[in-house]
Amino acid sequence: MEEFPTRPEQVTREWLSAILGTRVDGLRWEAIGTGQVADTVRLHLSGAPGLPATVAAKFPSADPVSRATAAMFGLYRKEVEFYRNVAPHLAVRLPRLHFAAVDGTGEAFVLVFEDCGPARGGDQIAGCSLDDARAAMRAAAAIHAPSWGRGDLLEPDWLAPPPDQAERLCAMYPQAHSVFRDRYASLLEPEFMALCEELAARREALFSRSDAPQCVVHGDYRLDNMLFAIRGGAEPIAILDWQTVTAGRAMTDIGYFLGCGIGQLGITHEDELLGLYLAEMNRRGVALDDAAIERDYRLGILHGVTTAVFSAAFVARTSRGDANFLSMARGACALALHRDSLAPLREMA
Repeated sequence: MEEFPTRPEQVTREWLSAILGTRVDGLRWEAIGTGQVADTVRLHLSGAPGLPATVAAKFPSADPVSRATAAMFGLYRKEVEFYRNVAPHLAVRLPRLHFAAVDGTGEAFVLVFEDCGPARGGDQIAGCSLDDARAAMRAAAAIHAPSWGRGDLLEPDWLAPPPDQAERLCAMYPQAHSVFRDRYASLLEPEFMALCEELAARREALFSRSDAPQCVVHGDYRLDNMLFAIRGGAEPIAILDWQTVTAGRAMTDIGYFLGCGIGQLGITHEDELLGLYLAEMNRRGVALDDAAIERDYRLGILHGVTTAVFSAAFVARTSRGDANFLSMARGACALALHRDSLAPLREMA
């Protein structure tokens, strides 16, 4: 199908009937989720027997700044290609795909997939229980282990970072950091802001690393991108929002989640949660231990800081977004100080 809707109000019964393969007679939609670079809705359907009562659909952000940022970094194309080409090879629970399309510019796309509800949405600001954190660590292993060292999954052009990404990030980061500092200087603890300042000064060492990719990496592995107790509690967790997926180092997801994802819970239960992840990876056939992940883990924590900084500057500003990015930065900075994450960057100088 060459044409597809790019806003929920453009979705028609005829188009849904065609992609779902069964008759849709009734249709209404409601906004769901908290995404800031794309808009997600729940479509309520009625029609032929066997038609799902609801499906979820995802569209470009209505905000032009967020939409342009997503197109510049290829976020919409990545998510479409992920669901088409990578998702079937992973062991992690994802929404099942009904339809995916993206145009040549990378700015217009649509995804229609399973509605995993009733479920409990993860909340970055509210935090989570230890049981939820354990479920997330098991799910991370179900992403990383099946894709570990698989060239067929890691080498496609759309998954690899663009050749000029390091230069682009280094050039953009001072502006982003300036926005972040102005917005949060009076709110973020002084020792955390000092870490952010030093990280900005050492951005080239961070962004210019040439570590070989190990596996598929989610890239934004935190609570807002997770659903718990899905399908009325029948399954523990599903992972959403694959716009930042890349071929990278596993500890990018793990350091990010334990730091900016769950904050103090990640520090308090760090040893247990890391041990659980390593045990799951070993069970799935990837032999890792504490020594093997130490450096990558410390650097992975910093991904939470840089994501908060970039997000504050380059997506549409909202009150929840401000609270969200502050929460991410605070958690990531706390864990980065706890693990001295800047030390590897200092050694590169």
